[in-house]
Amino acid sequence: MSENYDFLFKFLVIGSAGTGKSCILHQFIEGKFKQDSSHTIGVEFGSKVVNVGGKSVNLQIWDTAGQERFRSVTRSYYRGAAGALLVYDISSRETYNSLTNWLTDARTLASPNIVIILIGNKKDLDSDREVTFLEASRFAQENELMFLETSALTGENVDEAFLKCSRTILSKIETGELDPDRMGSGIQYGDPSLRRSIRPGRQEERQKCAC
Repeated sequence: MSENYDFLFKFLVIGSAGTGKSCILHQFIEGKFKQDSSHTIGVEFGSKVVNVGGKSVNLQIWDTAGQERFRSVTRSYYRGAAGALLVYDISSRETYNSLTNWLTDARTLASPNIVIILIGNKKDLDSDREVTFLEASRFAQENELMFLETSALTGENVDEAFLKCSRTILSKIETGELDPDRMGSGIQYGDPSLRRSIRPGRQEERQKCAC
């Protein structure tokens, strides 16, 4: 059976319980708000093929439980992730304060080149805001993260969060910073011919270096 996408990227959605991670995933996959959302037990999975810079990319997304008792289970899913959405709730200072722990896990356990976007979810609860845009933006800058505020309820910026992360990964593949052939990169070729066409100069460089 022939593949119908150019690349496959493994994504994670991480962050504290109650930040709306499952609702973000559901909004992205189904295009609607998940009304009866309860805490994730372990992990949930979803996939979607999107167009990124003219390339067809299959995003395989693992939504991890935010509760501490599931941390040992969810950590095993970090391995070989190419991208991650690190989610906090703009109306909960507690979820924002725990971001450093989640970020440490991601950078320690996932691919060393993992591309992470910080997501301030529940933008629709602006009147209950406990974390300012400026404060979170500064945290993102200090930790070399991209940053967006989203609303899983209205759908605002949900698609853009995944696409922004995917565009960065694709750009790093094209510049050679990320190598899909490297084990644990979280990236796979869907179309084998792309292996030859994505960076034709690289094969020549390898042949010239062969001694």
